[in-house]
Amino acid sequence: MPGALLVAGTTSDAGKSVLVAGLCRWLLRQGVRVAPFKAQNMSNNSMVTFDGGEIGRAQAVQAAACGLEPSVRFNPVLLKPGSDRTSQVVVLGKPTGFASALSYRDRKAELMQTVLTTLASLREDFEVVVCEGAGSPTEINLRANDIANMGLARAADLPVLVVGDIDRGGVFAHLYGTLALLDAADQALIAGFVINKFRGDPALLEPGLRQLRDLTGRDVLGVLPWREELWLDAEDSLSYAADGVVGRPAPPLGSQWLRVAVVRLPRISNATDVEALACEPGVSVRFVTEPSRLADADVVVLPGSKSTVDDLAWLRRTGLADAVVAHAEKGLPVLGVCGGFQMLSRQIDDRVESGAGIVEGLRLVDVDVEFAREKTLARPTGVVFGEPAVGYEIHHGRVSRRGDVPGLVDLPDGDVEGAVVGSVLGTHWHGLLENDAARRAFLRWAADRAGRDGFRPAATVDFAAARQAQLDLLGDLVAEHLDTGAVRRLIDTGAPTGLRTLPPGA
Repeated sequence: MPGALLVAGTTSDAGKSVLVAGLCRWLLRQGVRVAPFKAQNMSNNSMVTFDGGEIGRAQAVQAAACGLEPSVRFNPVLLKPGSDRTSQVVVLGKPTGFASALSYRDRKAELMQTVLTTLASLREDFEVVVCEGAGSPTEINLRANDIANMGLARAADLPVLVVGDIDRGGVFAHLYGTLALLDAADQALIAGFVINKFRGDPALLEPGLRQLRDLTGRDVLGVLPWREELWLDAEDSLSYAADGVVGRPAPPLGSQWLRVAVVRLPRISNATDVEALACEPGVSVRFVTEPSRLADADVVVLPGSKSTVDDLAWLRRTGLADAVVAHAEKGLPVLGVCGGFQMLSRQIDDRVESGAGIVEGLRLVDVDVEFAREKTLARPTGVVFGEPAVGYEIHHGRVSRRGDVPGLVDLPDGDVEGAVVGSVLGTHWHGLLENDAARRAFLRWAADRAGRDGFRPAATVDFAAARQAQLDLLGDLVAEHLDTGAVRRLIDTGAPTGLRTLPPGA
């Protein structure tokens, strides 16, 4: 059945997500009804669809590239790691329990049926479905039960493009080895290569491209250049380097910068919440992993966590907990989001996620948190700092007791969400800072608390437009640097017959 393509990668973070988004935006511009699909995603960066399900955030961004609202069909299986050994398994948007690597393997046959049924329904409803693989297709220890890469490609007869990141070095070895370690039937579907993040004159690559074609019988269908503007919506939290600056901060409009330190928790989730801040002129956003980095920060952010109690223990072991408390006691701004908000509480009762029972929080906000077995998945609306806002909620922890604490968000029913205690803010809402007016109000509040009289928020930053501009840029890169005719032929007719099989061929 024509009308689909799988983008695989030589490694995680090789560029699969951005290439899929670029292909989707390019096809949309051609007037094609196109949808994204990722059979199985492993990520703690997720969001809530309008029908109340949870999917990987990358698929929500790819949906935007297609001009679509997010749907659970675009990511039928989502694994959310809570430790090195276990993950929460989300199927068609709903959590279905926790699994270890070994126990999850026993569910693969059942999940493959869900994946194939979902993909088939998308292929009926759209002219083209652009699929994204997971990690590398050449995880030969996992191939027997694979549902995301060549297992999917074989079952659905998908031609495959393999993308490699030249910025990591060794891209030709990565591409050749990825192909050569697959068995013959899998190799028959690998139809071409794409090189990502190239810096310099593409003519310098030509001898290597020619030799790779001679060795494999497959063309490199494009060399995508490095573009420093492309940094929003990173799929993998590992993309955020420890002690690394987020984005490309523009100079301040006033005389002072506002410095934001985001604690990079071991099980950080929805790290993209702070990206909207990094779009603002004069706001320097940095991920930090040790307490000295908080010494000169104006604002400290505790982001979401897939393992709140364990990450709170890590905060204490590293000395970051004391540094966060000291920052707040100076009257400087602290913002806790979801798991970060829970850490700010008086106590956490967690018999669900960690099984730890009652654990003392940082006691910066007079609320108690209790974990429920049923996950909250919602897309609420409200008012923050007097400005309308929307967000999304993904959490098991709920406020079970509230002291005399004002809310951060005023809800339409007269209730409140989150908390404000002096210079400390907490909320379960993800995406709150993507609301332009509410973000500017937060920045004015934070600058005032931090004594940054010379900082001035911009009045014209439009975060939604910035995201659309990135998607347009991805579409431009595909149109300008890929052999789009060859890509369209793969979509329409599948992988060519008679492609060469390389040894050892698994």
